[in-house]
Amino acid sequence: MNLRFLASEVGQGVRRNTSMIASVVLVSMVSMIFVGAGLLAQRQVDVAKGDWYDKVHAFVFLCTDSDTGVASCAGGEASAAQTETVRSNLTNLAPLVTKVDFKTSEQAVAMFREQYHDSPYVSSVDASSMPAFFEVRLDDPRRFDEIASGFTGMQGVAHVSNLHEVLAPFFSFLTMLGVGSAIIATLMVVCCVLLMVTTIRQVAFTRRRQVGIMRLVGASSATIYLPFVAEVLLASLVGATLASAMLWAMVHFGVSSLAGSGGGFVNLVGDGDVLAVVPWLYLGVLLLAVVTSWLTLRRYLKV
Repeated sequence: MNLRFLASEVGQGVRRNTSMIASVVLVSMVSMIFVGAGLLAQRQVDVAKGDWYDKVHAFVFLCTDSDTGVASCAGGEASAAQTETVRSNLTNLAPLVTKVDFKTSEQAVAMFREQYHDSPYVSSVDASSMPAFFEVRLDDPRRFDEIASGFTGMQGVAHVSNLHEVLAPFFSFLTMLGVGSAIIATLMVVCCVLLMVTTIRQVAFTRRRQVGIMRLVGASSATIYLPFVAEVLLASLVGATLASAMLWAMVHFGVSSLAGSGGGFVNLVGDGDVLAVVPWLYLGVLLLAVVTSWLTLRRYLKV
């Protein structure tokens, strides 16, 4: 097909059906925003799990002088003998416990300041506010209760913490966000398909005389179909471009500022993650537009 002829047909079609084309652009944009949000939510879960979920399974925090309200800390700061007893008991739990690391209060402060150097709370943290602790890695994180029951209430132990339980609400929220975005995205994609079908039928109706003439002169199916497909494809790609720009703006100006104010405790998705998602949006809208257009034309234009 002559490209100049195709461009002319597409241009005329867009001018004649501006409102319908604009509708396809808007619905495609909203659909791809929700699809992109679902993909970014899943990437956020992966990023957060990579940072925290699989690194540390449990902490055994030792008593400090400020833990006098805890029954097992009535004697004040954990003594060297109590610390060694906790270490020995943890080591004896192998193979459930695969690794035990002890951090003093000074080491805990140094780790905090190194990891969260941008946090506004760094200056207020010192050795007196950070207890010494054992960092415990488990062969099976689901057996954390065995650690908790064995060390909670032990002399010298303030409390036992499971990082999985601490972060579980956060991961659940992200999972629900991803599922919700996927459901809404599915509904919007259905609306997008229906609108594409309606647009193609409307455009085909306005060109029924031209299509009839092309049939009489023996034009091929591709020659008749391509202008219709190109119009819908162009509108869909514009919608995907707008959706990509809006996702980038939301992440760059919204999520990034949230990450900055949060002190970096959890790494959030950034511009790079949006760039990784954008190609999938274009691919999805490309397939959606081409397949929907072609099948609709085969049904409503008997060539």
